[in-house]
Amino acid sequence: MADQTIEAAVRAAEAMYRERDWEVVRPYVTPDLVIDWSRSIGPLRGVYRGVDAARGMFEGWSEVFSEMSRTTLATRRFGRRVLVQARTVARGAGSGIEASAGAGGAELWTLEDGLVARIELFQTLDEAYRVARRALIADAHLYFVCEARPRGEDPGELLGAALRGGAEIIQLRDKELGDEGLLAAAPPFARAAREHGALFILNDRPALVAACEADGVHVGQDDETVAEARRLAGPGAVVGLSTHSPAEVDAAAGADGEARPDQVSVGPVWETPTKAGRPATGLELIRHAAERLRAPWFAIGGIERSNVREVAAAGASRAVVVRAIRDADDPELAARELRAALASVAVTAG
Repeated sequence: MADQTIEAAVRAAEAMYRERDWEVVRPYVTPDLVIDWSRSIGPLRGVYRGVDAARGMFEGWSEVFSEMSRTTLATRRFGRRVLVQARTVARGAGSGIEASAGAGGAELWTLEDGLVARIELFQTLDEAYRVARRALIADAHLYFVCEARPRGEDPGELLGAALRGGAEIIQLRDKELGDEGLLAAAPPFARAAREHGALFILNDRPALVAACEADGVHVGQDDETVAEARRLAGPGAVVGLSTHSPAEVDAAAGADGEARPDQVSVGPVWETPTKAGRPATGLELIRHAAERLRAPWFAIGGIERSNVREVAAAGASRAVVVRAIRDADDPELAARELRAALASVAVTAG
């Protein structure tokens, strides 16, 4: 669903309330639409499956309220999902009392073939963001890590090429910059991620996540723990973790609660100048991760178009790259070919 179509669907939802006519949204939803209102605190709490059940749910509202309106406050796309924050105001048919809801929470729309297939209600915005971000990580295949000024240039063009080519996650990693430098470098990354429905991750600095408008943070074994990083980054953020040995992979696999990473990086598979001094783990660690990890995980380290299929054959359907995109003559094409190789293996495995 293109951004223009998402906008049209959002406006149709507003018109549905204003005109009290569910049919206004029918062109934008699948026949087997699921509305998950199980988190609602209202009388129509439940899960509604199919357009007839959805229409019945809305007609139930219409019987209870004499006037209804809906105002969309914000939207953001996360791959094939859209987070919609809206405020609904309704007046009781019998009491005349006006009530409002929704401003503190959000809906998460899941798209299939350009139509809305699922709408899930969340009572808090943080919960909705965290679910949306985790879902995009699970769907992702390609993760691009970039310094603040690649080749001494503004990163905007390179980030756009990587994202157009299929990268779903971008990370700002620049060990040379202090906090102020990272804050100054973050806006092009945040802007590119939002324009392309992707995630923007900050490396190592969980306390700067909110100020950088990042979606989360990635930490190493010698940085803050996942639980501490989550506390610093905020309840809606996601936290990734690097692993370099079977023991570290096993520890990540066994973690739970706030200590459980939302994403795990495994490697470096081959030696790489971006991880100077760290020995290569080889493909055996990739095979170990494929057996042990249930959280989404990404192979990392020296991966490029010439060897990505070796990594995929070892069990990885996701990969983190730096030079394979940054140093390519055609970064968009490089990203497209890398993602296609990883996605084809995922489809075969599925």
